[in-house]
Formats: sequence, C-alpha cells, structure tokens
Amino acid sequence: MPAKPRIALLAGEGWSTNAIYNGLRDEFEIVAVIVERKPSALKMLRYRARTLGWWETFGQFCFILYSRLLSRAADMRIAMLMHRHGLSDTPIPGIAITPVDSANHKRVAALLKKLEPQAVVVNGTRILSKKLLAAVDAPFINTHMGITPAYRGVHGGYWALANDDRERCGVTVHLVDEGVDTGGVLYQARIEVEEEDSFATYPVLQLAAALPLMKAALRDAAEGTLTPRAGEGSSKQWYHPTLWGYWKTKASRGVK
Repeated sequence: MPAKPRIALLAGEGWSTNAIYNGLRDEFEIVAVIVERKPSALKMLRYRARTLGWWETFGQFCFILYSRLLSRAADMRIAMLMHRHGLSDTPIPGIAITPVDSANHKRVAALLKKLEPQAVVVNGTRILSKKLLAAVDAPFINTHMGITPAYRGVHGGYWALANDDRERCGVTVHLVDEGVDTGGVLYQARIEVEEEDSFATYPVLQLAAALPLMKAALRDAAEGTLTPRAGEGSSKQWYHPTLWGYWKTKASRGVK
C-alpha cells in the first residue's frame, strides 16, 4: 500500500477547521495541526475602521451580532446538511494541536521545516507572510468560500447571490500567496442553494463541495502535478455586509 501524502494543517479556530481535519485524516497523514488563536476583536475593528470607515465598520459589527441569531435559527438545517454531506465538526483531539498566537510566528516556520510536509492546508488564518511561505518546500493550499478572483475576502457565496451572480456562487481551492485570496486557482465548483438555505448554511454547502477538491489538490501536490491557473472575472475583495445592507438585499432580492 502506498504511503499516505504527508500534510500539515495551519488554521484558525472554528467548526470548519474541525470539519477539514475530520474530512482529510483518513486519506492523508496529518503531521501537524497548528491552530492560530483568534486575534483581538478590538484590533480587528480598529484595522477595519481605518480601511473602510467607522460607520461601515459599525454596520458590519451589528451584522456579525445578528448573524449569530441566523446561525441559531438554522441549527436544524445545518445539522441536516452536515449529515447529508458526511461532514463532522467533532473537535480535533487536543493532543494533536499546536496552538500559536500567530500563523506567522517563527515557531510555525521551524515546525514546518522539521516535519517537511508535502503540502500545507490553510484555513481561516490571517494573511501569511512571505517569510513563512518560503520556509518550507511545499505548497500552501487554501479553501476559499467563494469564486476567485471575483469574490475574494469573506462570504463569497452570499455576495454572489446578492449580486444575482449564481454562476459564481461556489468555492475555490487555490495556492496561497501574500495577497487576499489572490493565489493561483487549482479547482473550483458551484453550489446549489435551496429555499431553506441562508447566510448561515452557505458555508456548509461550500465546504461540502470544497473537500473533494482539496483532496484532489493534495494528491496533485504529492505527485508534483499541481497546475495553477488564473481565475475568471474582475478581481474584487468583499467584506461582511452591514446589517442594513443585508436587510435591504433580503427585501429586494430575497437573499437570506
């Protein structure tokens, strides 16, 4: 039996990291699970305010709070979709996790150099530094919840629907570079949204579509056959909707 490809998981905290770990562990040897602690919410708000302005940031913050209610309301739908697609968010065993304050810490680079994975799976971290990306002779591969480059940033599925762009409501598996979801595209897929779906369930559908693509990309990496390409469409980075923007889009276009 051929050896399983050796991979490392470099990720932020959350259900999607658990689901990716559980989805990959049977087919790949996960030599490390490096989990970045959540950055300070206050620092993130200050950074966002400098970029977008305080009023826009306030609206996004209000929506983030509101989205928690959307998630609670969608609990049964989320559970059903997880079961339908064979996803598991069972927590990663604590003994397997190496916690770090930043994915760009020199400790991370040193660990990856030591373990020599054939690929590094990235999920939900801050932007990775050039120094880290060059620290190991292995591709860094990310699952992005949107079709790039048209829907870089966050909530790409929602924004595609909000823009009546269903052909670009989907996921991308791509190489990681120093930009925000700007690396070469490896695989992409559309998702089909049903009437019962909403902002809270789009990520579940996207992750279900992305896992087979990530597995294919990791096999390509192990075999040395990765073939990145440019994405289609104009490049644009998206952020959280504001609360009033979400309500307006829901009322005018029915996008939940």
